[in-house]
Amino acid sequence: MRVLVIGTGGTIASAKTERGYKAQLGIDEILEMSGIERHDGLIIDCWDLLNVDSTLIQPEDWIKIGKAVFESIHDYDGIVITHGTDTLAYTSSALSFMLRNVPVPVVLTGSMLPITEPNSDAPGNLKTAIKFAMDGIPGIYVAFRSKIMLGTRVSKVNSLGLNAFQSINYPDVAYLKGDKIIFRRKISFSGETVFDPALDPEVAYLRLTPGLSPETFLAVERTVHGIVLEGYGAGGIPYRGRNLLEAVSVAAKKKPVVMTSQALYGGVDLTRYEVGRRALEAGVIPAGDMTKEATLTKLMWALGHTRNVEEIREIMRRNVAMELSTELF
Repeated sequence: MRVLVIGTGGTIASAKTERGYKAQLGIDEILEMSGIERHDGLIIDCWDLLNVDSTLIQPEDWIKIGKAVFESIHDYDGIVITHGTDTLAYTSSALSFMLRNVPVPVVLTGSMLPITEPNSDAPGNLKTAIKFAMDGIPGIYVAFRSKIMLGTRVSKVNSLGLNAFQSINYPDVAYLKGDKIIFRRKISFSGETVFDPALDPEVAYLRLTPGLSPETFLAVERTVHGIVLEGYGAGGIPYRGRNLLEAVSVAAKKKPVVMTSQALYGGVDLTRYEVGRRALEAGVIPAGDMTKEATLTKLMWALGHTRNVEEIREIMRRNVAMELSTELF
């Protein structure tokens, strides 16, 4: 059994400095400090690809990580990627769109406490990730607090607590109990392995708030190729007092405007309310029950392939990497 661990930095690789925690440890050091043993024929190779705080991760880094995985998947039984927690869900989603039908488990993990600190959660998370990389099923996943979650369904829900990630609108795939992986949901990907790294990072993410002006929206719209608008609840755009709907309607004719929800669970249904139906008529593209991370990275990925709004609408409604529970109308 051969597993590759790719390091990208983050809290798991951090040590205390005069200016706070900073990513600086290599994978070999992390594995040694975690007490991860190579036994019973297990071979663990290490690759320190990056070593940065995940706040500093950029879309170009997703491509670099994806390329490293693609070049390695036929040499290993599983791959683990250590990553900072702040942008881990964005990376797992982006990799899921760029790397499809991988033939081995690819598991992202990290920790909320550095490996250098007492009672760090790093050893447990690494153990879960490596165990699933050995015994799991092909696909892109996140391992955290003994849980295995699908890469396109994960969001960070706690900024400090150890149980920092949840699977949104989709059950956990599996969990580690003792030394055994217990499956809750069997997933099957089929087809040729594809590395499709086309990304356009010129996407803005705007949160709808009372008082958001059409002028502000259009000022942002002029600077980007697409917009994710985080709406209220099931979705809708205000037109009373400040007619944001009119501005969105103008923008949506030229550029994709995708609506997701500020609510963590449930997703967007623009057919439910009158304000939602008006948004649909204005050309807004619903995100369904995708996470905010999957919505943003999928739009970047779609824009990497086309600028045509109708073609992007078709891509966004199609289930590419199990990011949607059902394909959208």
